[in-house]
Amino acid sequence: MQLVQPSIGNVVAKMDSLYLHIPFCFHKCHYCDFYSIVPSKTDAQARYDQFTSRLIDNLAYLKANFNSSPATVFVGGGTPTFLPACNWKSLLEAMNQQGWLENVSEFTVEANPETVTLELLEQLVAGGVNRMSVGAQSFNETHLKTLERWHDPRKVSEAVGLARRAGIANLNVDLIFAIPGQTVEDVQSDLDAALSLNTEHMSYYNLTYEPNTAMKQKLAMGQVTAVDEDTEAAMYELILSRMAEKNFEHYEISNWCKSGLPCEHNLIYWKNGNWVGAGPAAASHVDGWRWKNQPSLGPYLDSQGQPPAIDVEHLPEDQRVGEVLMMYLRLRQGMPIGRVEKLIPNGDWRYDKISELTQLGLLEKVDDHLRLSRNGLLVGDAVLGELL
Repeated sequence: MQLVQPSIGNVVAKMDSLYLHIPFCFHKCHYCDFYSIVPSKTDAQARYDQFTSRLIDNLAYLKANFNSSPATVFVGGGTPTFLPACNWKSLLEAMNQQGWLENVSEFTVEANPETVTLELLEQLVAGGVNRMSVGAQSFNETHLKTLERWHDPRKVSEAVGLARRAGIANLNVDLIFAIPGQTVEDVQSDLDAALSLNTEHMSYYNLTYEPNTAMKQKLAMGQVTAVDEDTEAAMYELILSRMAEKNFEHYEISNWCKSGLPCEHNLIYWKNGNWVGAGPAAASHVDGWRWKNQPSLGPYLDSQGQPPAIDVEHLPEDQRVGEVLMMYLRLRQGMPIGRVEKLIPNGDWRYDKISELTQLGLLEKVDDHLRLSRNGLLVGDAVLGELL
């Protein structure tokens, strides 16, 4: 792994978003490929304090070197709500003092239902957090065990109730379908449970077997069997129909919201905006430049200023066009035809590919936008891969 100290001093481009990565977890779920660590019980608080101090310094450096007045903040992990309330208090006070939150309209924190307390939530709200994403994944204990997801399904509704009580009015629930052994009827039950929570937003992703995860290893060893394509498609069709019945707006392949309440932070990602990341493994994107902080807590704590980074790249123009198109087509609205024509003139190989996919009924033109058709949604990853 090649480490690089990216030269990012005095960037002029405006940052639309800020991402923070809090790596601590009490257990590593078998499907998760995000950087996370389980802290030792003997020195956990000292580690949290070290991390919080370094993260505050990291943020101060970014604030001094970027045109940073983000509209959104998103905190992921790991399990952000595993960090104690006292550390959150220090972090949020510093973010306010540094000026990060002056223009923020959406501040999201991911939560594991087992780690949500009223004390923590009240601290988050006092510091400016106004949106929470609760990782339910499933309400079926058998399927949670398959994922090695350690929480009591009943804790999800408790977490939502505590969030409402603390004053968080914008809530998301995360779910996964196509879990090994799951049936269409199981997905129906999960949908019923999730919809009963009356959250403003729902994310529903199909399980992917990411490299270097325990779930991928289990698949290779024959310990689990992937859901077949037809069943997975039937599950997704059910989700599409049920969410439409409940008047949720389907605004991205795997995301639904009540009217006017999409995840603004993720929209910035999908529209290829600029964001900076703080914390180990946090990714950044600035005008086509991408990098990720080294995914290791020790070197992160030992560094100063901008931490060492990996995967530093500036995509060639052809690849950048493909990425912009792919990200926009994840949105149900799609990409404006005018922008498509500007990016991909007649004669470009993607122009012919778009025509081919349109003739196959996988892409369509609706309201002056190019987007995935209903059939295209069912094989969305494959369609988008054709355009990269």
